[in-house]
Amino acid sequence: MRTVGVALPTGAAGTTGRELAAGVRAWVDSAPLRALVSHFGGDWPAGDLTTALAGLDDFSARHWDFRDGRERPEAREPAFDPATIGLVLDSAAALGLVRAVPPALPRYAHLLVLGGLAHACLRRTAYAAHLLRDGAAVSGEVAVLGSFRALSPVETRMLADVGIHGCATEVDALDAGVRAAFGVATPAEETGEDAEHPHRAWSSRTYRPAGLPPVRVLAAPSSEPDRRRAHTADTQRFWAEHVRLRPGDPVLMVTAPIYVPFQHCDALRTLAVPYGCGIDTVGVDPALPPLARLPEPTLTPGRYLQEIRSAIRSMRALHATLPTG
Repeated sequence: MRTVGVALPTGAAGTTGRELAAGVRAWVDSAPLRALVSHFGGDWPAGDLTTALAGLDDFSARHWDFRDGRERPEAREPAFDPATIGLVLDSAAALGLVRAVPPALPRYAHLLVLGGLAHACLRRTAYAAHLLRDGAAVSGEVAVLGSFRALSPVETRMLADVGIHGCATEVDALDAGVRAAFGVATPAEETGEDAEHPHRAWSSRTYRPAGLPPVRVLAAPSSEPDRRRAHTADTQRFWAEHVRLRPGDPVLMVTAPIYVPFQHCDALRTLAVPYGCGIDTVGVDPALPPLARLPEPTLTPGRYLQEIRSAIRSMRALHATLPTG
């Protein structure tokens, strides 16, 4: 089966709530997603967009949630027949989870790099450095956003395999990635607040690489410290308040291709809607030579379905924030 690519909701500065809702509807109501739901035995939810998103959230929870509340690396991998595997991979490509695309604009106000597992911290910081050296212009800062999530033994071993030692948390791995990719050793500025509980702590380290914008490595406190650690939305909001993000500022965000749909829509919700900025989200290009030595996990049909579910949930949350009428 050959599928046509489906555009994500636009992230251009000045996009209206009506336009964002239309973009959500176009992605959600697309042929590739309909084909997946049908293949897994579902009936397309009737009703308006709010009802359809709720129905797809419920359907994907029953059929495509392989994490069961665990972290992504602990998700189980389902066994599928060849026809199902082909459909999932085709649909994931059409829905924007597979191929890397270049930045849409020649110039941005800021560049955001999202954290993740240790391998992602290295790959995304390396790709951000590549984009800047390849001509992407950033007038403000590069913000590398992470958390105090403790690294697993597998992540620690992976870092050791590429010569990186002494990292205990995700933000440590991001900091190491910045130092390696940007050729810096010591932060020019360092601030933060240690707290009795890591969910309440925050830290900020700013490096000043020669000839490039300043690079800030930031870990934010949780907005619900009694329940969980900080997530991406917490760190994005914390950064936006510190950098004084302005209406109309175009922001380039770097993640992995598989996470582009859901993290793009999360950024629309947490940054574009409240601050009026633009959001352009790109995935790391694995074909670049600088990334060849860095480890990359195998992406499976189960992982793609899991992140299609994440995109549905992210679009549902985005749609719920849009003004009505």
